[in-house]
Amino acid sequence: MGRTLYQVAQTVIIVPAMNTNLKDDYVAALVALGHQGRLSVFRLLVRRVPDWVPAGELAEALSLKPSTLSVYVSILSRCGLVQSRREGRSILYTADLRNVGDLLGFLVDDCCRGRPEVLAPVMTPRDAPPQEGTGSDRVFNVLFVCSGNSARSIFAEAILQQEGKGLFRAFSAGTRPAGDVNPLALVTLRSEGFDTSALRPKAIDDFVHDKSLQMDFVFTVCDRAANVDCPPLPGQPVTAHWGVPDPVCVEGTEAEKAHAFHQAFAMLRDRLSAFMSLPLVTLDRISLQGRLDEIGRHAAASGSLPNSPEA
Repeated sequence: MGRTLYQVAQTVIIVPAMNTNLKDDYVAALVALGHQGRLSVFRLLVRRVPDWVPAGELAEALSLKPSTLSVYVSILSRCGLVQSRREGRSILYTADLRNVGDLLGFLVDDCCRGRPEVLAPVMTPRDAPPQEGTGSDRVFNVLFVCSGNSARSIFAEAILQQEGKGLFRAFSAGTRPAGDVNPLALVTLRSEGFDTSALRPKAIDDFVHDKSLQMDFVFTVCDRAANVDCPPLPGQPVTAHWGVPDPVCVEGTEAEKAHAFHQAFAMLRDRLSAFMSLPLVTLDRISLQGRLDEIGRHAAASGSLPNSPEA
């Protein structure tokens, strides 16, 4: 899932374009995004923020020839919409959200003549059911998405549902759901004292089309799911990508496979512990998005998590 361009706009629309001499650069950026192929690359990179995505993975996810992808990212990079870096023999890319903020600020200042209020009708989420509770009584709906919905997202659903102290309702879904929960995932959860009787794979489409259930947060926990351009969920929830290695892909002895599942479980439990420690009621959307991205970024870089600040 990841963030849509709509959600990026919600996050950075308040950042004004400060230098009108850059108008030609903004026009060039808009022209670059006016091409369907380049827009697809940019949308995928936005969904994967804060990750740096290898060129090969981008090409595979979008069914692009390497030469075609190279042309697309070159144009997007020249416009300041994409950053690149080299790691060994691989080139990695990420969306430059700071420049995206400047671009959106330009649209507000130049096209709307500094009147962001005229955008309110299109920036307000539609089909959003009423929230349950306010302040400390608020219950947050959280959806975890991966490709098969048979292990990692199931772990996250079970952990948050049991350890969320009634402040969260947890759900999980897959972009291509498996027929059953992975047996080793069930064994892992039971060994940790979790009830697995209600866990089953579900399709993300079930949540996309259910207008009666609004998600407050959506986390993708595998890169493949984050690469899929799914329709937005009702209510435009806050999203983040917390990629976790797939334990199902681990080969070796039964002990090695079991260890991989326990590792994935522990990674998600640590991230969710940091998430549950955040002062969700008092943080504004921009600050909250930054905290969620930092949880994913820090864990991916070092295998540990930043200390959660006090509420």
